[in-house]
Amino acid sequence: MSLLKRWGGFIVFPAALLILVMLASGSKNKYEDLDLTMYQYRDTKELVRFVYNAALMLKKDGMKSMDYFRNNRNLFNNKGHYLYIYDMTGRNLYSAGMKSLEGKDLRNITDRNGKKITELVLNALKDKNNPHAWVHYSWWEPGKFYPVPKSSCHFKVKTPDGKELYVGGGMDYPHEEKEFIRIVVDDAALLIKKKGWEGFPEISNPASQYNYRDVRVFAFRPNGSILISPVISNNFLQIKLLECTDEVGHKPFAKALKELKSKNSVWEVFMAKNRYQRMLVKKCLYIRKTILEGKEIFVAAITDLPQPPY
Repeated sequence: MSLLKRWGGFIVFPAALLILVMLASGSKNKYEDLDLTMYQYRDTKELVRFVYNAALMLKKDGMKSMDYFRNNRNLFNNKGHYLYIYDMTGRNLYSAGMKSLEGKDLRNITDRNGKKITELVLNALKDKNNPHAWVHYSWWEPGKFYPVPKSSCHFKVKTPDGKELYVGGGMDYPHEEKEFIRIVVDDAALLIKKKGWEGFPEISNPASQYNYRDVRVFAFRPNGSILISPVISNNFLQIKLLECTDEVGHKPFAKALKELKSKNSVWEVFMAKNRYQRMLVKKCLYIRKTILEGKEIFVAAITDLPQPPY
């Protein structure tokens, strides 16, 4: 019983007592303003917290905190992710995983697929639809010689002395969060609404934010005719999307369009083959309405359905 305390007539453990005291005193949780409810995977949530913590340090202590980051690289270089800091011109100020990058201007760096990584990050930081500024690209795993798929989140920081920086960290071999395709589809729908046909080349560009790993943003009309193909670079081959079935005979597009009569966006789950296993796997389709030349069209993408354990 020596490990137990009495509080308000109840017996509680000291750790629980501390939480109760903090709540009673109105203490603010540092994650109170950090919404992670859109993520299914623990690794994703931990990465966002990891980068957010560093952003809070920079916001509070400014450039003085750089000495702490440099003297404690092991704290910011964990298995699967590490921290980095850039100024808003694309100059690397700190990299826990790749010290040799520090001081280099990486504004124009591209990955093997032609993605302009820094440019994607700077655009993501301005995107209100992408609150944690996610970008997806290929990069090195520290100490390895081959490229790996990577997803990184970022926070913009203004230090006490007025410097503007961004802090980021990425996951190698990331889980495919539903939130990732929600961001790119919603952004593509907004681009089409604003620019019309002028936005199509950007969405179709393999080096744009709208295409990464096995994800391809595509667009189609209510009758199922394709405007941007998820498979090829042009539309010489038209398929009837509304008649397409999954591996168990369901018609996910036809079902989705019925729901879209009363909604602006929908998620549909369907079954597909997988090259890594004999069993069928679940995929999810996300579709959003938008307007092209005064008429309704649909923008969509497909990703893996998150699977437990998360």
